[in-house]
Amino acid sequence: MAARSLWAVQRLQRLLASGAMSESRGWLHPFSTATQRTAGEDCSSEDPPDGLGPSLAEQALRLKAVKLEKEVQDLTLRYQRAVADCENIRRRTQRCVEDAKIFGIQSFCKDLVEVADILEKTAKCCSEGAEPEDHRRTLEKVFQGLSLLEARLKSVFTKHGLEKMTPIGDKYDPHEHELICHMPAGVGVQPGTVALVRQDGYKLHGRTIRLAQVEVAVESQKRL
Repeated sequence: MAARSLWAVQRLQRLLASGAMSESRGWLHPFSTATQRTAGEDCSSEDPPDGLGPSLAEQALRLKAVKLEKEVQDLTLRYQRAVADCENIRRRTQRCVEDAKIFGIQSFCKDLVEVADILEKTAKCCSEGAEPEDHRRTLEKVFQGLSLLEARLKSVFTKHGLEKMTPIGDKYDPHEHELICHMPAGVGVQPGTVALVRQDGYKLHGRTIRLAQVEVAVESQKRL
């Protein structure tokens, strides 16, 4: 563009000089129709070569192509890194899930080991030979061991969110209770409530994991 502008300025200066000489010699006025036509023909005959414009445009396109190629390479590299990061995250997550499945009850098992120790000591105490007069003392040790075992087991259950349900007097709920049979409602027992528990039910963090086997009180005429 700068070369074309310089060429136009030089051409205009030559035309002005030529018009001034023609006027001084009595030729056509520089702004007459003939002069303008001659000037137009001269301009058209001396136009800059067409190769100048395309060469600049081609150079600009080449620069743009190089820039776009660099951007494509950069984006491709970023994409490959992102895919690699996602794959690493997926593998780590899968490994964590597998570890959680295997070692999720590690703390619970560790606490149960202590309960097993108490039970083993109690069983060992019972298996040892004792004189007939020592039976009472042995039974006392067994009772103490079982009491300690029960207390420790309840402590482990409470620590890990395992709760035993006590549905006596509660309204029958099929989501928590397994109906074994009906029994006549006694004094102070409302029909439709749990009157007797055959097997305890348990909840883990508020979710029922074992239904309680119960007998439900009904009026005498509705007994099955």
